Amino acid sequence: MRRKSVAGVVCALAVALVLGNFEAAQAGEQSSVSGYRVLDPIRHDSLMVFPVVAPKSFSTGEFLTLDEGLRSGEVVVTEYGNVRGLIRRPRTRPLLQSNAEVNRLVLVNNSKRPLLLLAGEIVAGGKQDRVIGKDRIVPPESDPVDLGVFCVEPGRWVGTSEHFGASGAIYNAGKTGEASGVAPAPSTLMAQPSIRAKAMGDKDQNEVWAEVRKQRESVVEVTNSAPAVSAELGSTSSYARVMENQAVKQKVDEVAKPIERNYQSLIKQLRDRKAVGVVVAVNGRIIWADVFASTELLERYWPKLVRSYASEAVVSRAKGGEASVTQAEAFLADMEGRRETIENEPGVYRHTEVNGDGFKAFALTSLLPKTGFEVHVAKMAE
Repeated sequence: MRRKSVAGVVCALAVALVLGNFEAAQAGEQSSVSGYRVLDPIRHDSLMVFPVVAPKSFSTGEFLTLDEGLRSGEVVVTEYGNVRGLIRRPRTRPLLQSNAEVNRLVLVNNSKRPLLLLAGEIVAGGKQDRVIGKDRIVPPESDPVDLGVFCVEPGRWVGTSEHFGASGAIYNAGKTGEASGVAPAPSTLMAQPSIRAKAMGDKDQNEVWAEVRKQRESVVEVTNSAPAVSAELGSTSSYARVMENQAVKQKVDEVAKPIERNYQSLIKQLRDRKAVGVVVAVNGRIIWADVFASTELLERYWPKLVRSYASEAVVSRAKGGEASVTQAEAFLADMEGRRETIENEPGVYRHTEVNGDGFKAFALTSLLPKTGFEVHVAKMAE
């Protein structure tokens, strides 16, 4: 991961997403040494979201998201043992397995577009709900791809359906749209940062399960629900089922909706300034950053990203504290690590992980024809 490139993209991300009054945002922006600007944050309760704008935006319209692929039926996700019959053409060593496995799923991209997968996206179904553990790109019209996933439902190993699809944890399709001024509902749930960190950083199934249990218990406590609702939340092992509970959704909405509305009101103006991502702080502590190659790609992921950040804030017991634009800028700029790990799929993508002092950063670079740019950068505080 090139330090200047990543630092710049992240800084641009922080500027673009901290959306409040446009003139106020302009007045509060600060220039970083890399030429990117970070805007003052949008804040609601303990959640602060800092937008970032970039000097350059790349063409990303060709990429298909997981939500879009599942909705259209062009993307199929299934248990590892169900792959027989999905293979498109003969293979030397076909992906066949007699039994399903906790940390393995198979995905087929039948579309003519490359598929972008983000770590933290949750698909429901099969024998357990799973969370994707690493960003990656799947080529168009792919043969079955062996996905590295983690279970986020420790109490079930009984199939609910052969294939995977929308978790149903956010909104039902068609309930929002242009008339309401709200972006179309995402199909899949994005895990909150604390769970994403266990999957992406620790890469440990037991750590993921432990964090899911912890967050499920915290949600039950903070919702202060009626006994019947508390019993329902306490009886399920599914993270997705907890987050789609009406009482939980209402709590998350209280934090997410004001920030999402501010974003929607400013995104058209910020699009011209190449807004590409956000830096996130909870209770005054910067915890996360998501940066994309374009405003267009950020817009497509924003509805479920903002709810994942809000979910983190909802279960946080501490209140108060503020992070500054200077701190957000410094968090984005520091990409110098002690160790760098690179994984390549030649001609498709490169995934880079950087371990630094108090953080881990991840960059997904597209190697497809006419690309060669970083599609997504994520950074977590440890």
